[in-house]
Amino acid sequence: MKAMILAAVRGTRLQSLTANRPKALVEVGGVALLEHVARRLAAAGVTEVVINLHHCGDQIPPFVESRGRFGLRRVEYSPEPELLDTGGGLKKAADFFDDGRPFLVHNVDVLSDIDLAALLRAHAASGALATLAAKARPTARPLLFDSDGSLVGRVSADHVDTLVRPPKGDPAALGYCGIQAVSPALFRRMTETGAFSIVDCYLRLAARGAAIRVHRVDGAAWRDCGRPADLRPL
Repeated sequence: MKAMILAAVRGTRLQSLTANRPKALVEVGGVALLEHVARRLAAAGVTEVVINLHHCGDQIPPFVESRGRFGLRRVEYSPEPELLDTGGGLKKAADFFDDGRPFLVHNVDVLSDIDLAALLRAHAASGALATLAAKARPTARPLLFDSDGSLVGRVSADHVDTLVRPPKGDPAALGYCGIQAVSPALFRRMTETGAFSIVDCYLRLAARGAAIRVHRVDGAAWRDCGRPADLRPL
């Protein structure tokens, strides 16, 4: 099984902690964020990973080797001289996913106990292009999913619901958790170029009838490690 770790984020809110190192190597409980994520992926059955690189990205390959590749069989890298955001970064790494099988994508700055294998199973059962782990939690711009679990819109920063397709039932506003399962067929439908958000791509595709679905993880522990105060074990 394959996965991508989105590790190119600079982490400016962590201030001096990321001045001379990538956010991926900032530690929580004495363990780098990258190692937390990679070992969770390996425990879920992932054997091959691609990691995108940007700020101080040259520090990541030797770190990975020093940790025995976290028990993974293969680790590749996707350098980004200019930051490509979540969608552009995934699109640049498309050639890595050449086996036709669904794969996981995990933000490097997310800690959770979400069952990654269950997410992948739910994705395979639904036949969706992408399945997003999401939960009811405070967030500035939640996504809207209808009663069938399909992505139908987003809440704007000024709290206005924007629907991209008619929902079935009343939509639920949920916070995306930065973890997703993806089918390689997605790449053929990515018309965006350069730097772009994967969520914006999903909203465009949902508006055209594509199956972008939610996997609810309301009972799971989860944290986005964006600020110094967040750098603590779950």
